[in-house]
Order: sequence, then C-alpha cells, then structure tokens
Amino acid sequence: MKKLLPVVTVLAGLLSPALQASQTPVMFSTIDGFNAPNAESVKGVRLSVFHGRVNEVKGLDLAAFGLSETNKTTGVNLNFFGAAKVNQEMTGASLGIVNWQEGNTVGANIGALNLTNNVKGANISLVNYSTGHTLVDVGAVSFSQQSTVQVGLFNKTTQLDGIQIGLLNCADNGFFKCFPLVNWSKNLSVNISN
Repeated sequence: MKKLLPVVTVLAGLLSPALQASQTPVMFSTIDGFNAPNAESVKGVRLSVFHGRVNEVKGLDLAAFGLSETNKTTGVNLNFFGAAKVNQEMTGASLGIVNWQEGNTVGANIGALNLTNNVKGANISLVNYSTGHTLVDVGAVSFSQQSTVQVGLFNKTTQLDGIQIGLLNCADNGFFKCFPLVNWSKNLSVNISN
C-alpha cells in the first residue's frame, strides 16, 4: 500500500492536465479538496486517503484511511479503517467500518456501524441507526424511525410496518410496546385476522 500510493499520485498528477473535464475514469482524493485529476465526477475508480470529496462516483469508491465523501454514488463503497459518507443518493453496496448515508439508499449497507436515512434494501451491522424508513435491519442493535423488518438482540422503531425478532423488541405501534423474542405491527394483526 505504501508503494502504491506514490505511484497513483504521480500518475494522477501526470494525467491531470489532460483530464480536466468534468468526469474522469480514475481519481486520487485527499485533504483540502485535492482531487487528481480535478473533476466533479468519477466513472471508474476513486481512491481516498484521509478525506476525499467529490460530487459523484459511478463505480468503485475506495477509502484507505479516513472519510470518503460524495453526493451521489452508484456502485460500491469499500472503506478500510474509515467511513464512506453519501449525502444524497446511494445505489449499490457500502462495505466497511462506518457507512454514513444521509439521503436515499437502494441496496445494502454492511459494516460495523450504519448511519442511514431511507433504505430500500438491507442494513447489516453491529449497530444500525436510521432517521427514516428501512426495509430490513439486521444487527446487534437497530434503531429506526420506521422499519418493516428488524432482526437482532435489541430492536427499536417508532413505526413498525412488519415484524421484529430479537431478545427485546420495541415499537410504538407494535402489538406490544416492548416484548421479548417477537413483536409485530398492530396493523399486521388486523390484516391477518381479516
């Protein structure tokens, strides 16, 4: 890795004048907004070290150390010893220690900590914390504003649309406010009995 970083930096620097367009196939990003080449979008592979920021990545976004930040990502976020932050839209998979997505996600977040908003897909982590609606949360601890399915040791949601399975399951609109092993939405109980 130590030998690869200078080579990537030199190549990106040499290619930079030729690739001053709005989109590039490869990019190296680091602190103070440094992107080589200087472009707003990557359609290919980007490597971030410490803190890389770009508007959009379509492809593979690698964060070696620190934070990789985009507004939109389509593809795969892969972070080692750091975090991937997507401010608006994520479509694909985020794999790493911390997956931080403030907008809408379609796909999967797999890591130690998932901080999300709306997820049409799965959050799989030790801790899942969502401020919006999630389809599936699997983890030791899952918190969400609204969820369809939660599986883990402790599950908590304000609005449950489906079922919770775990040691302790809490939902404001659950059949039980808090219950061990399984809990389900009151609306689900009404639909089953009809």
